[in-house]
Amino acid sequence: MLKVSRMPLGEPEVFRSIQGEGVSAGTPSVFLRLATCNLTCTWCDTTYTWDWKHYDIKREAVDVSSEDVERRVTSFACPRLVITGGEPLLQQDELTPLATSLNGKGFFIEVETNGTVAPSRTMTSAVAQWNVSPKLANSGNRPKRREVPEVLQVFARLPHAYWKFVVVEPGDVDEACGLAERYGVPTDRVVLMPEGTTRGVLRERGEWLARACAERGLRYSPRLHVELWGARRGR
Repeated sequence: MLKVSRMPLGEPEVFRSIQGEGVSAGTPSVFLRLATCNLTCTWCDTTYTWDWKHYDIKREAVDVSSEDVERRVTSFACPRLVITGGEPLLQQDELTPLATSLNGKGFFIEVETNGTVAPSRTMTSAVAQWNVSPKLANSGNRPKRREVPEVLQVFARLPHAYWKFVVVEPGDVDEACGLAERYGVPTDRVVLMPEGTTRGVLRERGEWLARACAERGLRYSPRLHVELWGARRGR
């Protein structure tokens, strides 16, 4: 069984929208949001998927079979799936059969991960794109929790893995570039994205961050779903 986040009305959080972030921004996609995470980012906008001190897991998450998840995903007739969380790879054993089945049906699968759990060979073969988001000091996580060298080395070797960094202030750009350089990640696979859950914050941070990306030859990522619909579940 997969532990899936719930929508506001209680249904599993499986929905169709557009990818709002990263190199696939703007692409029509189906989303599967899984519950639980091994990090505690201070600015996380999906704390309902893991913060059981402030949220009731029985209200916020539900156990769903991979067969039921697949039925829900395929019902949208959109052959692109974004698996997000929480941290999806914490449920890798249960997730792999779903990803393998959908891959066999022609789905393009993206996985959003914080880069602390290594993917299995089977999972890697089923996933077309990894959106790896190593956390910086601005996340509030201790260095040993947020940076697992042996795992980041695995993702650095995958040509279909893009590293997406959440940026709060200008100094974060140097930290992100330093981390990517340490693991030998090419600049065309490094993406910088402003942190923010309101249009105003994203606009303010986006202005100077976009200039920094242009100067350094890096990709800039918007947060289209926030710009369009605000910080709402199922969008």
